[in-house]
Amino acid sequence: MGLLSNRVERSSLKPGDHIYSWRAAYIYAHHGIYVGDDKVIHFTRRGQEVGTGTALDLLLVSSGPTRSHAPCPTCLPAEECHGVILSCLNCFLACGILYRFEYDVNPALFLAKARGGTCTLAVSDSDDVVIHRAKYILDNGFGCYNVFKNNCEDFAIYCKTGLLVLDQNTMGQSGQTVSIIGGPLAAILSIPLCLVTTNVCGMAATAIGAYCVSRYCADIGKRWDVVKVSVEDLTRRR
Repeated sequence: MGLLSNRVERSSLKPGDHIYSWRAAYIYAHHGIYVGDDKVIHFTRRGQEVGTGTALDLLLVSSGPTRSHAPCPTCLPAEECHGVILSCLNCFLACGILYRFEYDVNPALFLAKARGGTCTLAVSDSDDVVIHRAKYILDNGFGCYNVFKNNCEDFAIYCKTGLLVLDQNTMGQSGQTVSIIGGPLAAILSIPLCLVTTNVCGMAATAIGAYCVSRYCADIGKRWDVVKVSVEDLTRRR
């Protein structure tokens, strides 16, 4: 894992890896589980979806592979019933660059990654368990897609850890969501502290510190409101 980038070569991938690729000029990333043989299982917006009621609904037209008039010779036609699909690595990347999401990183490295959605403090389960979860969900679904509470990164993190947020009214496991919500929230919460100093550098450092603390506390590896759920129980709930 690099400090500035998690970019990897295809040859280094192994079944059970959590991979991702940036979309829309690095505005967001699409995540999935690599299961071997150049195949990826991932959660897309092709099934039922709970809209956000914001401009994100227009921006994120699809988090899945790019649809082309020429069918992929490798991928089977997707059944768009619940959004979890199996596709080839090329279709998953959609001409993007391949990155690997990292688990069990040390806190210093986690905080050095200023943008969420690239690593976590949580520990991954064994590869065979990860692949079992991904394939089981491929057959049974992962519920309704929601950008903030149940997205492709939430799916991949669940497959790797088996952890779910107990309160469905809060944001899910996604580090991207934490970054989107945590940035403005940290800025608001740091206002009283910023008023203590008129120094611009001090105000900026205070806001950045508040943002880092919010990211750290909201990471799936540190949250108190998570529980380990078997994939069989998960699909019965949803």
